[in-house]
Amino acid sequence: MVQATETQAGYDPAKYSDEGSVGAVRKILRRKPVIAFIMTVPLILIIVGLVAYLSMLNKKMTAFVGIDNFTFLLKRSTFQMIIFQTCFFAVVAVIFKAFFGFILAHLMHNVPGKKQRVYRGLLLLPWVIPPAMSTLTWWWLFDPSYSAFNWALNVIGGPTIPWLGETWWARFSVILVNIWVGTPFFMIMYLAALKSVPEQLYEAASIDGASSWQKLIHITMPMMRNIISITGLFSLILTFANFDIVRILTNGGPQDTTHLFSTYAFQVGIQSGDIPLGAAVSLFMLPILAIFAYFILSDVTKRTKEEL
Repeated sequence: MVQATETQAGYDPAKYSDEGSVGAVRKILRRKPVIAFIMTVPLILIIVGLVAYLSMLNKKMTAFVGIDNFTFLLKRSTFQMIIFQTCFFAVVAVIFKAFFGFILAHLMHNVPGKKQRVYRGLLLLPWVIPPAMSTLTWWWLFDPSYSAFNWALNVIGGPTIPWLGETWWARFSVILVNIWVGTPFFMIMYLAALKSVPEQLYEAASIDGASSWQKLIHITMPMMRNIISITGLFSLILTFANFDIVRILTNGGPQDTTHLFSTYAFQVGIQSGDIPLGAAVSLFMLPILAIFAYFILSDVTKRTKEEL
């Protein structure tokens, strides 16, 4: 009798139950971590289903060998050196790109509007030009027989430097080219961040007698910290996966001392025909980048919560 009365009054339990479920799903989907996870699911499936599976097969891809490829790599002194070289290359290059990008962004910020557009366009050229093309130019500058740098050094009485023939000079060369290519990206990101800093803060600091250095430390840097962190993480990922510069300049030499994960994976997997071992090499980037990403994003999230 009660149920009939509720039905007559327009109350439908199934309807309200469905609406409640839809509302709960919508509430969950509004959460940023859930959206981020859903967007990364295709990438995770590709990595797990293709690369991870391949890395656990033998060379002929006829048998499942588990983690034997990974243990084999870790026991090799060459691969241990490549882990060091990749981390050294990425960290040093990102630090200097951030440093020079920060300086250029401040210089551009103080240039008048029309001139700023011209200079900004010119400074963006290294980043806009395809890396393979610009790296070929650098290769000519470093070439042992026709090096323009060595010619200039010899003119002033300097020594001939084996830019691509000795380990540390070769490492210096590939890092230098990567810095040249990537610095404009940092400049444009930092310049956008500088444009968003309210001028009233600088005016108030000037009234209080703050110096330029104090304004930089107490106003500019705190306002730019999140942009600096995110830009650094993005560049770190790209630098870890860099292929063109090392492949063209040194091809991993001398004696594999400039190989990165990407170039070594290509050499092992494509040139040597051991695709599972090459897949295992490429997967070594994931845990290292995950550690960097965790600490950087945790710091960004913490600062964001403090600001709120």
